[in-house]
Parts: sequence; C-alpha cells; structure tokens
Amino acid sequence: MYRCYTQITLADRRRLHHLVAAKVPVNEMARQLGRHRSTIYREIKRNTFHDRELSDWDGYYSTVAHDISRDRRSRLRKLRRHPALRKQIIKQLEARWSPEQIAGRLLSDGLSRIRVCKETIYRFIYSKEDYELGLYQYLSEARRKRRPMRSRKPRDGAFPASHRISQRPDFIGDRSMFGHWEGDLLIFERPLGHANVTTLVERKSRYTVLIKNPSRHTRPIMDKIISAFSPLPAFARQSFTFDRGTEFAGFRALEDGIGARSWFCDPSAPWQKGTVENANKRIRRYLPGTTDLATVSQRDLLQLTRHLNDQPRKCLGYMTPAEAFMAHLQDGA
Repeated sequence: MYRCYTQITLADRRRLHHLVAAKVPVNEMARQLGRHRSTIYREIKRNTFHDRELSDWDGYYSTVAHDISRDRRSRLRKLRRHPALRKQIIKQLEARWSPEQIAGRLLSDGLSRIRVCKETIYRFIYSKEDYELGLYQYLSEARRKRRPMRSRKPRDGAFPASHRISQRPDFIGDRSMFGHWEGDLLIFERPLGHANVTTLVERKSRYTVLIKNPSRHTRPIMDKIISAFSPLPAFARQSFTFDRGTEFAGFRALEDGIGARSWFCDPSAPWQKGTVENANKRIRRYLPGTTDLATVSQRDLLQLTRHLNDQPRKCLGYMTPAEAFMAHLQDGA
C-alpha cells in the first residue's frame, strides 16, 4: 500500500488539517490518507506553525504547512548545499554528458558520498535560480523548456500500419529490384541554425543524393525530394524507406507528386535502413556535426555527392555507384 511514495499535496494537507483539528489518532489519519503513520507524524512535526509572539495561533494549517514544506525543499536542494558537487556536474554537462550518464558515473565511481539521480540534475538545469546558466543547451535536444514525462505523442497516426517496414515487399529488402531508396536527415549543432541535409541512397546501386534544407518542416523537405526526383523515370523512384521522424510525416506528397510509395522503420530501429545509415558515416567525414551549413551551398553538396558516387565499392564488384546507377537506368529504359 505504501510502496510508491509521492509528496503530500495541498489537498492532502487540507484533509489533514481537519483531522488534526478533530484530534483524530495518527493511525486513523494515516489510514484515511493512504499514508504510512510515520509520514503523518513527520508532516505534522515539521510543518506545524510556531510563533513566540502569536503562540495562540500555533497549529497545523494546510496552506501554511504547504508553504513551509515548499520553502524548505527550495533551501535544501542538494546542488546548493554541495557547491563542489554542483561545479563537477556543470563541468560534465558542458562536456555534453547526459544527466543519466552523470548520475550513473557518480554512483559507479563512488567518489561522491552524496547520491544524485538524473531527475535532480534535470531539476537543477531547469530551476528558476539556475536557468540563466543556460545548461539546457548542452542536453541532446537543447530544449528551452522541459517536456513533461510521458508527454510525447504517439506517431502511429502519422505513420499508419500499412506503411510499416514489415509490410514492405521482400524484393526491396533483398535488393533484387532497382529504384528503391532509403532516406534520412543529417542534423547539425543547434547554435548553427536549423539547416539540415536530406540523405537519400538507392539500395541496389548505393547511389547517393544530398539535398540542403533550411528547416525540418516536412512539406518543404518533401517538395525538394519531389523536385530532385521528378526528372528520373518512374522505375528509378519507386519507393522510399524513412525512420519515424516528424520531418517525414508529409510522405503522402511523394505518392501524389511522383508516385513513390513510402515505408517506415519500427520505432527506435534505424538499423532497418542500414544503407543510408552507412552512407551517413561516410558523409560525416566531410560534414561533421559542427559544420555551419550557412557556408555550404547546394552546389557544394553536389560536388560531394559526385565524389562519393565516383568511389569504387566492393559490394558492387568495385564498380562505382555512379556506374551502377547509370547501368540500371539504361537497362530499364
């Protein structure tokens, strides 16, 4: 009954105020509130109002008890009581360690006698007192405001079951047919802006296409893919396989624009589009995450794709992707 502990709420304290005023036994208070009796003892002892000048008003009052508890929790935050630990955590955040990594390392090293969980670090990052430090920018998604836990909306509506990779025909998976592509988005450091690069790789020939985008909005991204692939014959652009990023939620535009079907990986399974993932590793040699895309034009990306597509590949019998791609185009013409 008492295994899952939650902080006492203002509503609980209002009920407790009436029970204290009625001089109900502590065991009965605990039963009615669904709490352990020690919790009730501690609550009354710590949050009862005392004043030497107004001793007649001493007692347990719900709103006063709530304010006393809130003020105490604010004063006794671990990272304010232990400045050395606070400094160490800031240093690790600046090194782009996640709160979970920091908390886990502190525990495994045993260097600090104070135990800190990842939730304590998140609260520190987004607290009013320390928000001006801007520590949120070192988190993986650099959110200015913290997203409530479990608030992420499911994406099944955007990516229906009929387009799951499990429904994709086997001839796409075994690379026996030409004209089936995989797509992904290369993201760069947030302070450098919202620009990104769409990576598209044809599964059979390994031919690569790179498209620069000013943002992650799905419709402009789809429009650029349509514009880039429209000149190709229909057999060379039959389908695309993406992950479930919101930037690909406008996939129906591909069906309407160029008649290409879209397939989507299972959640958290990027390995299911391994061709483009491997291509991304090569591309990152030339476009690391620290690249400022404001200095990179679409013409620069075109030169990079030519360089990548002109490299012989073992999986192609040491043909280049450009040679394999042109051979398939000529065979299908």
